[in-house]
Amino acid sequence: MRRLGILGSGSGTNMQAILDAIGAGRLEAEIAIVLSDQPEARILERARQAGLPAAVIDCRGFSSRFPDEAQGETAAALEKAGVDLVCLAGFMRLLRKPLLEPFAGRIINIHPSLLPAFPGLEAWAQAVAAGATESGCSVHYVDAGMDTGPIISQARVPVRPDDTPASLHARIQEQEHRLYPKCIGEVLDSLPG
Repeated sequence: MRRLGILGSGSGTNMQAILDAIGAGRLEAEIAIVLSDQPEARILERARQAGLPAAVIDCRGFSSRFPDEAQGETAAALEKAGVDLVCLAGFMRLLRKPLLEPFAGRIINIHPSLLPAFPGLEAWAQAVAAGATESGCSVHYVDAGMDTGPIISQARVPVRPDDTPASLHARIQEQEHRLYPKCIGEVLDSLPG
């Protein structure tokens, strides 16, 4: 059984969607470990409620930077858990060499826009503010840039004239929860061994 490592900073709805897909037999994998850079993040609570190993990443007091030491410790924890694929689920720090190198080609992310449009934070709000007529979500491989890695798949969501950032985000999340588990399965199938 292929093993997933989940990194998240927030509520953990995408992790829950992955867990639900596993439970429903739509995704053949298991979540080996859940790590968060935010000690109070709901994703940790969700993981513990599901009986999953969960821990906090020590970012040395930095609010947004991801120090190399912390990245090295994260890589070691993922390796110790026997992780085949790392899935970012609302993880809000940029990854660098100490984490990217040991998991080269095995880290993916879900982002709430049709990349390359609207990278970074609150992409749904960026789309509404820009007057976009279409948004959506993208699953992509992670590299050292901000939402710049090769795209695996996307799902489109129309932006309605009366959309608020919250209403658009809710519809994008519906697509994320469908697309991400599907893409995880496809990436796992493509991995050697």
